[in-house]
Amino acid sequence: MNLEKSILVIGEHRNGILNPVTLELIQKSRELSKNSGHKVYTLLIGSNIKEIAEETSHYDVDKMFFVQDEKLEFYNTDAYTFVVSEICKEVGPDVVFIGATPQGRDLAPRLAARCKTGLTADCTELEFDEKGFLLMTRPAFGGNLMATITCEKHRPQMSTVRPGVFAKGKRASKTFVIPEEIKIDLTKTIIRGRIIKQEKQKKESANISEAKVLIAGGRGMGGKAGFNLLTRLAELLDGTVAASRPVIDQGWIDKSHQVGQTGKTVRPRLYIACGISGALQHIAGMQESDFIIAINKNEDAPIMKIADLAIVGDVHKILPEMISRLESKK
Repeated sequence: MNLEKSILVIGEHRNGILNPVTLELIQKSRELSKNSGHKVYTLLIGSNIKEIAEETSHYDVDKMFFVQDEKLEFYNTDAYTFVVSEICKEVGPDVVFIGATPQGRDLAPRLAARCKTGLTADCTELEFDEKGFLLMTRPAFGGNLMATITCEKHRPQMSTVRPGVFAKGKRASKTFVIPEEIKIDLTKTIIRGRIIKQEKQKKESANISEAKVLIAGGRGMGGKAGFNLLTRLAELLDGTVAASRPVIDQGWIDKSHQVGQTGKTVRPRLYIACGISGALQHIAGMQESDFIIAINKNEDAPIMKIADLAIVGDVHKILPEMISRLESKK
């Protein structure tokens, strides 16, 4: 077992492309390591993945591991859990980070059980305390408060992290390390399922996580009809429509548009919050936006306090004026 203190990032990829959350976790791990002294390791699993492992080594990692086998071409709960648990035995990481994607949410609890350790899911903040314990912060009670959890008695300290919470690291022209292939004998585990057919996944109706401009609406929009204004403004600004949780609960727009702890975390260049009061769970999902404009009748609404530009007024009067002026410039 490696005795170095290390953070192991379990990477994820599809069709030869890294999931952005992998790069976010690598960058956050590097930031944490500056004060903690941890090494940053990354693991990729799949079939014929040496090329993508080499690409990952352009990011700031101390070691790059990869395991490849034809049986690992598609994600499989049994196979992937076995592989990662075997790597953990070999590497002995102090911390394991996994993206809170559908795959990560399936893998992480099984891995935690296999390693006999705890798991804090859907984290939005991570830091080490003075004793070296990882402080893992996540929303609790429906996003109404934030809980900070530690795992003092067991290792590795493990958490899943929501995509979009942290910034991605920048690709370097040089490679930091030479990827190291590790051989794992898959005959030593029982693989109970296999892929017999794979259909192309339907495109998500709204990819708000990658949008550079988001026009978000809350209860102040009044109903579905009010979102027509947001859609038009989004068209004029080459943006995407987003929404707060109450709007989703009312059925005014699809859940794929939801921003917040129970939706998606976003970091657009411009975030325009229209008729959103700014509950804690919503603010936590968008506060890292580069520039925030808030439009609300209530000047004391929480969203107005974090906005770079706060406009006090009726969105139903202000938005048509904004749209009219933008249309006149087209």
